[in-house]
Amino acid sequence: MSTPTPNPAPATSPRRALTLGAGSPPTSVAVVEVPGDWRMARRLWPFLLASAVSLIPFTVFGMYLVPIAGAAGGNVAEIGGLRGLGGLAALIVGFSLAPLIDRLARELVAAGGLALLGISAALGAIGNVFALAAFCLLIGASTSILAPSIGAAAADRFATPAAAGRAATLVSATTSAMAMLAAPVLAVPGMLWGWRGNLLAASVISLALSAAFFWRGRGRKAPLRADGGQRMSYLATYRELARIPGAVPLLVIAMLRTAAFMGYLAYLAAFYDEKFDLAPGWFALVWSLSGASFFLGNLLAGRYIALERPWIGPEKMLLVGLAVALTSVSAFYFSPSLPLTLLFTALMGAGHATVAACVTTLLVRRSGDLRGSALSVNAAGMSLGTFLGAALGGLGLGLGGYPGTALTFASITLIAVLFSLRVRR
Repeated sequence: MSTPTPNPAPATSPRRALTLGAGSPPTSVAVVEVPGDWRMARRLWPFLLASAVSLIPFTVFGMYLVPIAGAAGGNVAEIGGLRGLGGLAALIVGFSLAPLIDRLARELVAAGGLALLGISAALGAIGNVFALAAFCLLIGASTSILAPSIGAAAADRFATPAAAGRAATLVSATTSAMAMLAAPVLAVPGMLWGWRGNLLAASVISLALSAAFFWRGRGRKAPLRADGGQRMSYLATYRELARIPGAVPLLVIAMLRTAAFMGYLAYLAAFYDEKFDLAPGWFALVWSLSGASFFLGNLLAGRYIALERPWIGPEKMLLVGLAVALTSVSAFYFSPSLPLTLLFTALMGAGHATVAACVTTLLVRRSGDLRGSALSVNAAGMSLGTFLGAALGGLGLGLGGYPGTALTFASITLIAVLFSLRVRR
């Protein structure tokens, strides 16, 4: 008597997408396709909303710096310089708490970051020098907690490295979109209740979101390691991060890229004013062009490298983005006409956005259980890069004018190119 043969399991199409969230049962189905952006956005909207809100307080500070300085009884340079405290706080807090990001439920970490954000915005509305100093410090600390926690939480919602990396870049794309849209969005309510009203509104929204994230995360535990083992010690986390293939070069590239791009942005208005006599109103369009090119570059590059078999993988795309950024910054300061200069402005934004998307994707894919820690260190390094770029750009400008600035930022980008050669597939 023959033994009956069991019916074979139905074949699964290799194109099938899998979007298991954190805590979903394991499956043997191979995943080779990433969900569409809209489908991901519907699933990740709380994290995307938190990402957008995180930029509001500092945007208000930049938009209304002149009246804020007047209310505080200081000049623009003195009050504007307080922003350096935010970078210092982000650097210290980001590096100090990086190993702890993966030890708590992501939602609880995000709730803490949003609570700090809400408190800082309320302090900023007071308007005196001491309150503004505390505002800048707490903003830096809160964003260094919030950004990696929501990026890692978004990545955790998907089971495959490709989908997880795309989810994290979708969060960063939302942040870059808000950087472009925050000023015009805040301008209308600001006409009704001024900069203090904007800060208080940001405080209320942040605290409400903090409560929602806390409610969502209460009782949840940190994501388990893939092998079911215990979380490693504080110092061991840094040692393991250093052992991740390409992690150190990627973190250095992120810092250098941020230094080159943010330093370039720090002197962008002055350059357009000196060379083309561009009034502030017209320069707002230049800023929008830069922001739009960065947003689209980040969105499209992140989507492309998440494909099943992209023609150019993220490692090569990283090099392409850096090459575009290096070419653009080398030509930008010597461009003879306004249209050509605007073209280089757009290329600069797109190139740096491509690099940012590739770094985030590769860190998330390669870090696995340590993705929260890796993103935290990455955020701290970028905070350091922001202020290094402005300082080095100012030094180059003082010593050699705008050609000196071009040499400074091109040199920084070239060093990033050399590090990208060490990020192998």
